[in-house]
Amino acid sequence: MMIAILIVVFILVCGIGFLLVRRHYLLQLDVAVKRAQKSNQMKTVFVENVSRVLRSPLKSIESLSSTILEMKDEEMQPAQVKKLVTEMSDNTAELIDFVKQLHEMSKFEGVTPSSTFIEVNLSELMASYRREAMNYARADTTIRVTTDLSPHCRAILDTNLMHQLMMHLLVFATKRVSNGDIFVRYSCERRGLKVAVNYVDLAQAEHIDTDAYMLLQDEDILKESGRKSILGLAICKAIVDMFGGEFFMESENGKNSVASFWFPCQMKDIYKDL
Repeated sequence: MMIAILIVVFILVCGIGFLLVRRHYLLQLDVAVKRAQKSNQMKTVFVENVSRVLRSPLKSIESLSSTILEMKDEEMQPAQVKKLVTEMSDNTAELIDFVKQLHEMSKFEGVTPSSTFIEVNLSELMASYRREAMNYARADTTIRVTTDLSPHCRAILDTNLMHQLMMHLLVFATKRVSNGDIFVRYSCERRGLKVAVNYVDLAQAEHIDTDAYMLLQDEDILKESGRKSILGLAICKAIVDMFGGEFFMESENGKNSVASFWFPCQMKDIYKDL
């Protein structure tokens, strides 16, 4: 009798467990389907916006080229031709920058961090980012790196993605600072790496509080992407999200801006010899 009861209880438990597992996976499937549908709609709008944004400089280049070709030799004034060619060059540069950023962003949708995790010296790594970013800075702009960590501190990082992340942030800052200092501070917080890029901004910083494709649904943002590197910020957030971290853009009084991120990271010799 006891065995029969145990068998019945076992069958009931298995049945309830099966129903619970089935319900769990059905809910997950429903969420995945809705997410896929939303993603598809977002991408459709995104592609349409990109097409419109690309069309504008292309039409301008076509129009300027036609103007030059239709001009008679005796009508060609050097100053006028130089002005037309300069406009064509500006539009071409805008297109190249925009397409480059689109290509960069395409690498980060639905991917996982690569397997290039290696142990690096953080002080040396940050110094290399500073040297590279100085190539983009204006003559009166300086990039300073500070930390309370040991110069011997090491971290295990995906160096490819870390380079993308830091350079997008630093180049973004150099484009928005006319003169003065850009401060990069890195530290260890919550068993992870925290980096903040602080600078006096020419304009109020954008707040990136959603995913990359949601950000790019606004055609006006796409039009400004080349000048403000908005796509670069979207890439930064995508990378930090991959690492399970947090990304922030903050602005104080509309001028002093801070771009910061944190993600879990294994670190060694954090305060060695300090």
